Amino acid sequence: MLTSVKSVAMVGMHRRIAGTLTGRVTKWVVFAAWIVIIAVAGTFAQKLTDVQNNEASSWLPDSAESTKALQKLAPFSNENDIPTLIVYHRSGGLTSADYQAIAQQAPKLAGLDGIVPGAKGTPTVAFPTSEAEGQKLGLVSGDGEVAYSALTFNLGSDGWNKLPPIADDMRSIAKLPGGGDTHLAGPGGQAADAADAFAGIDGTLLYAALGVVIVILLFTYRSPILWALPILSAVFALFTSEAIIYFLAKYADLTVNGQSQAILSVLVIGAGTDYALLLVARYREELRRHEDRHEAMAFALHRASPAIIASASTVAVGMLCLLFAQMNSTAGLGPIMAIGVVVTLVVMLTLLPALLVITGRWVFWPKRPAYLSEEPTTHGLWAKVGSWIAPRPRKVWAVTAVALALACLGLLTLKTGNIPNDEQYTKDYDSVVGQRILVDHKLADNSTPIQVVTDTGHADQVAAALGTVDGLGAVNTQTPPVGGVKYLEVAQSLDPASDAAAEQVKAVRAAVHDVPGANALVGGSAALFLDTADASHRDNTVIIPIVLIVVMLILMILLRALLAPFLLILTVILSFGAALGLSSLIFKLIYGFDMADSGFPLFVFVFLVALGIDYNIFLMSRVREETQRAGTKRGSLIALSSTGGVITSAGLVLAATFAVLGTIPLVFLAEIGTAIALGVILDTMIVRAILVTALNLDLGGRIWWPSRLDRGAAVATPTAAIAGGEIADEASKA
Repeated sequence: MLTSVKSVAMVGMHRRIAGTLTGRVTKWVVFAAWIVIIAVAGTFAQKLTDVQNNEASSWLPDSAESTKALQKLAPFSNENDIPTLIVYHRSGGLTSADYQAIAQQAPKLAGLDGIVPGAKGTPTVAFPTSEAEGQKLGLVSGDGEVAYSALTFNLGSDGWNKLPPIADDMRSIAKLPGGGDTHLAGPGGQAADAADAFAGIDGTLLYAALGVVIVILLFTYRSPILWALPILSAVFALFTSEAIIYFLAKYADLTVNGQSQAILSVLVIGAGTDYALLLVARYREELRRHEDRHEAMAFALHRASPAIIASASTVAVGMLCLLFAQMNSTAGLGPIMAIGVVVTLVVMLTLLPALLVITGRWVFWPKRPAYLSEEPTTHGLWAKVGSWIAPRPRKVWAVTAVALALACLGLLTLKTGNIPNDEQYTKDYDSVVGQRILVDHKLADNSTPIQVVTDTGHADQVAAALGTVDGLGAVNTQTPPVGGVKYLEVAQSLDPASDAAAEQVKAVRAAVHDVPGANALVGGSAALFLDTADASHRDNTVIIPIVLIVVMLILMILLRALLAPFLLILTVILSFGAALGLSSLIFKLIYGFDMADSGFPLFVFVFLVALGIDYNIFLMSRVREETQRAGTKRGSLIALSSTGGVITSAGLVLAATFAVLGTIPLVFLAEIGTAIALGVILDTMIVRAILVTALNLDLGGRIWWPSRLDRGAAVATPTAAIAGGEIADEASKA
């Protein structure tokens, strides 16, 4: 009896602590505090795009050869230089009128802002004045159909963001008479198109994500009002997160790029809505048991917050594992996502409860949860699913596991690496078309040469070694040495992001490294792409095991068991493999994508493991809670029926928000969005609802091994009964 009283008293104390922020007065204090916070944070959140770093060279680790080469290249080239090409094309061959037009355009192009001056103060603009001269300079293709002018801009450290309007000026100047076409290519053209691809990312993407979430919430809540509270809270969380990240990027060298900002938006909106769904569902349950909405929220927070905190902690810690990555862009993504999740957690456990209590029961209109009304989940869809699984759990989980394993076979079709420049976007941008024309006509692109730095005394030997590599043009040795270092370059007629260009860089490195004492280093665009792929593949093999271990440890602490966490990790790995396999087939058969980025598997794994575990935490926390009252098998069915609807809705929200990434015309983000959305659907509909529930029902109390939970007959302790809501009145009196 004394134990029972202590248990009830403990629950009462926890309930009072949980309800502190949603009291009759404190709810208004919390609301006012968040209004002040968002008023300040909103100003800085809008500046996040100003501190983005979208240069691939800054993403690589210092240990990469191309990074080391960049350091030695400083005396020979300015890191803020932006080589840009204007590609001229006419089927059947460029005419004399075309070359005359090109010559007339040259002075206008040379007068654009930011043009880098030559040795004698003249602009560094190379342009062909005739086919013969152009072919001699390497600016005209052998078939005479393609030519290009080369320009270099330097607009300062923020030049990549300042280039787009100048690119528009270039396009208006560079035109061919009578049907010829021109394209802006090279790093400058790519930068201009990237700016267009990411234009309005903090607006368009946000509105698209919010739009799909609102539709799902309207369907889930069947209320024209309630959806606004989770959405408002999610927006507060996003702006606050972006403000914090802005300061870290500006003053702590945190690497932020357009991709990480895009993923942050969908993660915060999706995860925030997930937490809101769980809390609102539990609050609605408690409103049926408590007449006072403040007391109902206190119980809802007390019972839902442990699972929400555990879920957010798992995601945040999983994301922080990315700090072990060599790729600076990947390592930077870790704290960005962790900040977003932690801020979202705080908002959803403070602002959202305050808003719900302020508005009262009417916000659920037209289906207000009346006091002492029946809980509809006890006989809903998921209760029926549980009843279907219960007679045959072993058969159900075995068939489900085999089906997921078969889906994993699609991994055999997955090819990862650097996506070629002409395949990086989901539509044909100008720079993509220009680059494709150059490659098709075997015209070497001198804006992205292979760059070599070596000791001056061995320069001739290194140049000779370069000459032995097949497929390269003449070696340019004209640049004077600086400080005992000699600069050499050779143009490639390949897309620098292609596999063929990577193989060429490997051959160049092998050749120049064989020169004893030369200390030769190979850099340039193709080398950057190669080193990026190598670093990403290394990160895949190192970080994936770390994430698995960390997540399993968190589950062990949460569930106080060994077997259940081990099985949950296996189910998530199976779900990840199935999602990746099915996604690979979708990419090839539906989207027409030939390959995925080298960082794709790691991104998908981290998000699916962290987010997939979320739903298992939501389910298994409730199973553990109900086990204390009704035993594991009965508790599993109660948990499934109680959480099935809200977890399914949460999964649909998260899947829809990540699918919205496909609205950005970048192949990498389209692939990420598709794979994560598919994986989340598998987790919520198949893995969590069917596979995990079937395992629980088959193993029964053994699932908690070595814990003594559910050893033999279940004991309905007062605390357990309170968890089921049966003697809530006694707890409230305590």
